[in-house]
Amino acid sequence: MAQATISARIDANDKVQFDHFCEEVGLTTSALLNAFIKKVIREQRIPFSIDSDPFYTKSNMDFFKEGIAALNDGKGIPHELIEDEK
Repeated sequence: MAQATISARIDANDKVQFDHFCEEVGLTTSALLNAFIKKVIREQRIPFSIDSDPFYTKSNMDFFKEGIAALNDGKGIPHELIEDEK
Protein backbone atom coordinates (compact mmCIF):
# COMPACT_ATOMS: atom_id res chain seq x y z
CA MET A 1 0.00 0.00 0.00
CA ALA A 2 1.38 3.40 -0.98
CA GLN A 3 1.94 5.82 1.87
CA ALA A 4 1.15 9.55 1.95
CA THR A 5 1.90 12.29 4.44
CA ILE A 6 -0.58 14.72 5.96
CA SER A 7 0.79 17.91 7.46
CA ALA A 8 -1.26 20.13 9.76
CA ARG A 9 -0.41 23.09 11.95
CA ILE A 10 -1.60 22.86 15.56
CA ASP A 11 -0.84 24.67 18.77
CA ALA A 12 2.49 23.44 20.20
CA ASN A 13 0.97 22.81 23.64
CA ASP A 14 -1.91 20.84 22.09
CA LYS A 15 0.63 18.64 20.26
CA VAL A 16 2.52 17.94 23.49
CA GLN A 17 -0.71 17.00 25.26
CA PHE A 18 -1.91 14.87 22.32
CA ASP A 19 1.42 13.06 22.08
CA HIS A 20 1.29 12.43 25.83
CA PHE A 21 -2.26 11.05 25.56
CA CYS A 22 -1.23 8.75 22.71
CA GLU A 23 1.69 7.50 24.77
CA GLU A 24 -0.58 6.90 27.77
CA VAL A 25 -2.96 4.71 25.72
CA GLY A 26 -0.08 2.84 24.09
CA LEU A 27 -0.34 4.28 20.59
CA THR A 28 1.84 6.47 18.45
CA THR A 29 0.40 9.76 17.31
CA SER A 30 0.43 8.43 13.76
CA ALA A 31 -1.44 5.25 14.75
CA LEU A 32 -4.16 7.21 16.55
CA LEU A 33 -4.59 9.64 13.65
CA ASN A 34 -4.79 6.68 11.25
CA ALA A 35 -7.48 5.08 13.43
CA PHE A 36 -9.44 8.36 13.37
CA ILE A 37 -9.13 8.62 9.58
CA LYS A 38 -10.25 4.99 9.07
CA LYS A 39 -13.29 5.57 11.30
CA VAL A 40 -14.27 8.73 9.38
CA ILE A 41 -13.96 6.85 6.07
CA ARG A 42 -15.88 3.82 7.35
CA GLU A 43 -18.74 5.82 8.91
CA GLN A 44 -18.72 8.72 6.43
CA ARG A 45 -19.07 11.17 9.29
CA ILE A 46 -17.04 12.85 12.01
CA PRO A 47 -17.25 10.32 14.85
CA PHE A 48 -17.99 12.88 17.55
CA SER A 49 -20.16 15.94 18.02
CA ILE A 50 -18.84 19.35 16.99
CA ASP A 51 -20.89 22.15 18.48
CA SER A 52 -20.83 25.68 17.20
CA ASP A 53 -19.58 28.52 19.35
CA PRO A 54 -22.58 30.81 20.01
CA PHE A 55 -20.25 33.80 19.73
CA TYR A 56 -20.05 33.25 15.96
CA THR A 57 -23.79 33.01 15.25
CA LYS A 58 -25.07 35.11 12.38
CA SER A 59 -27.16 37.28 14.70
CA ASN A 60 -24.19 37.99 16.95
CA MET A 61 -21.91 38.81 14.00
CA ASP A 62 -24.62 41.11 12.56
CA PHE A 63 -24.83 42.85 15.95
CA PHE A 64 -21.06 43.44 15.95
CA LYS A 65 -21.11 44.71 12.35
CA GLU A 66 -23.85 47.20 13.24
CA GLY A 67 -21.84 48.40 16.22
CA ILE A 68 -18.69 48.78 14.12
CA ALA A 69 -20.62 50.71 11.46
CA ALA A 70 -22.02 53.03 14.15
CA LEU A 71 -18.54 53.63 15.55
CA ASN A 72 -17.19 54.31 12.06
CA ASP A 73 -20.01 56.84 11.57
CA GLY A 74 -18.91 58.67 14.72
CA LYS A 75 -21.88 57.50 16.79
CA GLY A 76 -19.80 55.86 19.51
CA ILE A 77 -19.47 57.13 23.06
CA PRO A 78 -15.86 57.07 24.34
CA HIS A 79 -15.34 55.88 27.90
CA GLU A 80 -12.55 54.63 30.10
CA LEU A 81 -11.61 50.97 29.95
CA ILE A 82 -13.52 48.99 32.53
CA GLU A 83 -11.21 46.46 34.19
CA ASP A 84 -12.54 43.13 35.42
CA GLU A 85 -11.64 42.61 39.08
CA LYS A 86 -11.16 38.83 38.87
